[in-house]
Amino acid sequence: MKNSRWLIVLAGCLFALAIGCAKKEEPAAAGEAVPTAAAPAFDRAIGTASVSGKVSFQGTPPAPPQIKMNADAACVAMHKEPVYAEDIVVTNGMLENVFVYVKEGLEKYTFAVPADPVVIRQEGCRYVPHVSGAMVNQKIKLVNNDPTPHNIHCWAEKNPQFNIGQPLKGMATEKTFTVPEVMIHFRCDVHKWMSSYLGILPHPYFGITGREGTFLLKDLPPGEYVIEAWHEKYPAQTQKVTLGDRETKVVDFTFKAS
Repeated sequence: MKNSRWLIVLAGCLFALAIGCAKKEEPAAAGEAVPTAAAPAFDRAIGTASVSGKVSFQGTPPAPPQIKMNADAACVAMHKEPVYAEDIVVTNGMLENVFVYVKEGLEKYTFAVPADPVVIRQEGCRYVPHVSGAMVNQKIKLVNNDPTPHNIHCWAEKNPQFNIGQPLKGMATEKTFTVPEVMIHFRCDVHKWMSSYLGILPHPYFGITGREGTFLLKDLPPGEYVIEAWHEKYPAQTQKVTLGDRETKVVDFTFKAS
């Protein structure tokens, strides 16, 4: 009889232990929202609001200057056609390389950092891409894909600066930035025309315009936001937008020729 009672107690303990294990939380996936102590729970996977738009250019854009690579024969050999600067690129009235992001409105949330690094390549004696974005503490992988020496000169203002040489093809350097900063400028001192910009944010809501001039910030929770459009040659522009559940708002920006 006593043995039976002990078996019943043991079974009850095992059952309670199994329930406890079943309730164990899984770690957040990359880009998934993790609520702060004072914030309501929000899973980015179930955000239903979005902001879309386009960035146009008004007026006659300046002709992009041709990049002279004659100082390095290896750079010249990698291009059959002329190479032009990427600081102002307008295609069919749309402005490329504009960094569009949520500037305000997500302060009560924190987000899991993606495991995959953002890769910036030194390729054809240019930085590729010209504009990119990443999250705070996300790995940034800078790679030399050229058969000629480069160096990575980081001109950050809020994060530590660095200057690292990459004399051999295939060399890679990994860095992380711990403070939000829009934008961080990279240069190559060996080839003065090489330039790239990286936006560091505490969240994953950003986009970079291409030939169509469009952007999309999706899976946002309902709320009030400030959206900013940043360009390296023109003053940044901001607009406010209020989003409800499952609502999509269009926010367009126009930059004007100087």
